Formats: sequence, structure tokens, C-alpha cells
Amino acid sequence: MFDITGKRFWFFLISGVVILIGIISLITFGLKAGIEFSSGSMMNLSFEEEVDHDKLRQELASLGYTNAIVQRTGEGDFLIRLPELSSEAKTELEAGLTASFGALEVRGFEDVSPMVATETTRNAAIAVAVAAVGVLLYITWAFRRMPKPFHYGTCAIVALFHDVLVVLGIFSILGSILDWEINLMFITGTLAVIGYSVNNTVVIFDRIRENLTKGVSSNFEIVVNNSLVETLSRSVNTSLTTLIVVLALLLFVGASIQNFVVVLTIGIIAGTYSSLFIAPQLLVVWDRGEWGRFVQWLPLPRAKGG
Repeated sequence: MFDITGKRFWFFLISGVVILIGIISLITFGLKAGIEFSSGSMMNLSFEEEVDHDKLRQELASLGYTNAIVQRTGEGDFLIRLPELSSEAKTELEAGLTASFGALEVRGFEDVSPMVATETTRNAAIAVAVAAVGVLLYITWAFRRMPKPFHYGTCAIVALFHDVLVVLGIFSILGSILDWEINLMFITGTLAVIGYSVNNTVVIFDRIRENLTKGVSSNFEIVVNNSLVETLSRSVNTSLTTLIVVLALLLFVGASIQNFVVVLTIGIIAGTYSSLFIAPQLLVVWDRGEWGRFVQWLPLPRAKGG
């Protein structure tokens, strides 16, 4: 039988490295806020003639929009993020681009005020916080007949934040390279990741509860390891089939749900990992009181005694 729990510190180390890289990226590059979270205007432009991405960016700069963010959609259109435009500025911008690149069509235009952006940001933060508290209360209640039910809820929340941090970190890196912005589809994807991760974790916790009830072993670590081995193929197969559906969405729906699909893809992989290798392993560490042992285990250079 696989000894999964015996390698728990390696799993923590892998997650720690990934999260650390993500945090460094968040501190260095941050997240590019979409129009829903910061005031500004978004134009969806389609040109009759082929237009180069870099040349369009240069032309926008020459027209005075040096901080414009330009993205190419799967349909060949351009999404251009700009400061908030008046009707006159919008008309002048269209005229300037038409003079440089030929006929164009404005397929979409959005304008968001600072007040709306602030309210959207606040509501998004509340939604994530409420989801986290709800998960903690639900799992603690669901495992109330188990010894230390609060441990199960807390470990699930830690795994949940693990997944969110991985998503934020990787999206920050992608945003710095591809100019991707976070928008409401990003928040929707993050909430879906929370639900998916919790579902996977609850399935494994439930198997641990069953095996404890059956008296598989008096050693809690062995019970957790057996439960992980029994649910391993189910968790991996479920994640793979879900990924196939998510990628199909990207192929058939296109760039309009790009953020949602990318967040889901990252979140499904991170959620599968955390439900197998983080949350149950934390239960073992907590049960055995090993919080200090991980620091001693870390493969760091040790000072030699004199």
C-alpha cells in the first residue's frame, strides 16, 4: 500500500514553494484589476484589415493612451482597457484608429464609475469571506460526532486558502506576462474552485470517518492513509473529467469566459492536490502534535557544532 501520509512534509514543502513564488509575484506585479473593479472604459474593436497587436498598442500611445491594456480575443477582435472616456474622447479615439488602420467596428463598450467599482470590489470580498465561514461551520457541524470536529473544518479552510493563494499567484504571473485582468468571471471561477475543493475534501474526510467507525486501526495516521488510498483514483478521475469539460468550454465558448476557465483549471488541479495531500495530512499533523517537527525536517543547511 502507498505510504501517502508518511510523505506529508514533502507535500507541504511543494505547496510552500508554489505559494511563495505566487506571493512574490503578487507583491511584485500584483493583479491587474478589470473594469468591474476599477473605473475606466472597455472597448471591443473589430478591424476589417489585419492589425498587429504591438502596432495597435503603439498607436494608442501616440494618441495619448500610454497605459492602455490591449488583449486579442479568440475571434480576432481586440479588447482595449482605457481610462474613463467621455463621448467626445471616444469619438476622437475611433477616428484616430480608423485613420491608422482602416474601417473598424465597436462591438462593445463599457463604462464603470469609481463608485460602482468600489462597491463591486467590496461585494466580491464579502462573497469569498462568507463562503469560507460557511465552509468552516458546515464541516464542523457535519463531523460533530467525530472527536475534535473543529479540526476537520479548520483543515478544510486551510486547504481552501491554499487553493485560492495558488490561483491568485499563478494568475498574477499570467497577468504580468499576458496582461490578463481579474473581472467578475475571475471571482465566479474562484467561488467555483472553493466549492469544488471543499467537495473533494469532504469526500476524503467522510471516508476517514467511515474507517474510524469501522475500527480499521487504532493508529490515526494509518486510518488516514488507508482512506486516501481508497479515494485516490476516484478523486483523480473526477478531476480529469471535469478538466475535459472546462477545456471544452474554452474551445466552444471562447475568450469571453477565458478568466473563468483559467481559474477553474488552476483551481481544479490545486484543489485535487490539497484535498489529497494537504487537508488530510494536516489532520495527521494536528493529531500527532507535529507542528514543530516540520521546521526540524526542512532540508535546510544546519550549522555544525564547534
